[in-house]
Amino acid sequence: MDGVRDGRWIRQANHFTDRLGPAEPGRYRLYASYACPWAQRVLIVRELLGLQDLLDVAIVDPIRDERGWRLPDGGFLSELYLATDPGFEGRHTVPCVWDLKERRIVTNDFPQITLDLETRWGGTPDLYPEELRDAIDALNDRLYHGLNNAVYEAGFARSQEAYEDAVRRVFATLDFLEERLTGSEFLFDRLTESDVRAYTTLARFDTVYSTHFKCSIRRLTDYPAVWAYARRLYAIPAFRETTDFDHIKRHYFMTQTAINPNRLVPLGPELDWSL
Repeated sequence: MDGVRDGRWIRQANHFTDRLGPAEPGRYRLYASYACPWAQRVLIVRELLGLQDLLDVAIVDPIRDERGWRLPDGGFLSELYLATDPGFEGRHTVPCVWDLKERRIVTNDFPQITLDLETRWGGTPDLYPEELRDAIDALNDRLYHGLNNAVYEAGFARSQEAYEDAVRRVFATLDFLEERLTGSEFLFDRLTESDVRAYTTLARFDTVYSTHFKCSIRRLTDYPAVWAYARRLYAIPAFRETTDFDHIKRHYFMTQTAINPNRLVPLGPELDWSL
C-alpha cells in the first residue's frame, strides 16, 4: 500500500514485475484508464508502434470506488489481482497486463511495460534507441522524481514541509524543461520514450494538478516552450486520441475524496490544445 513517512507520501512498489514474452496475437490484454497518466503511457506507445492487433485493451471506468477499478464487463480489477496472488493486499493499479493463456497478471510495473513494448515487440518509430538509452534513462529518472510522481507527492502530502518540497521540485523541473525545449521540437533530437513520459503529466497539469494537487505557483500555459511542446505532442494522433479530459477530471475530482470531499468537478479551465 501507499505509505506516509514524516508527512511525505510514498507510492507503493509495483507487485507484478515479470517481463512480457514475445508478441503473440490474442495472448495479452492491457487494462488501462484514460484518467491515469501511467496507463496512458502504454496506450500512447501501443498506438505509436502499431501494436493494436498484438495487445488487446480494456478501459476501466474512470470512477474508482472502495471496490477499485470497474472493468467493462462489470467485474473489478481486484478480481484479477487476487486470481494472480490471493494474498495481495495493496492497491489494484492500472496499467497491468493480463496473460489470457496463463490467466494471470504478468506485470503492473508501469515504467517497464512501455520499454518492453519498445524493445521486445518492436515497431516504428524507435522510441528507445540504443545509442540514447543511458541519456533517456537519466532524463526519465529526473522526470519521475521531479514531475511525474512529484505532483502526487504534493497532492497527498501530510505536512507543509513535504508539500513545499514536492512543489519546488515540480517547478524546478518545469523550469528545466522550458530551457531544454526552447528551440527544440522534442526532448531529444527525435520522439522518444521521454516525451511520452513527460506528456501524460503535462496533459493533466492545468486541468487537475495545478488546483487539485495545489501545484499552483505557475500554470503550464505560463511556460511558452513547454506549452507549445505539449500541444505539438497532442497533435500526434496517438497522444490526442488517448487523452480524455472528461475521464481525467471525473476520476481525480470524484475519486480522491480526501482532497475533494464534496466530489465537485470544476468547470474549465478553457484551454485550446490545437496548434
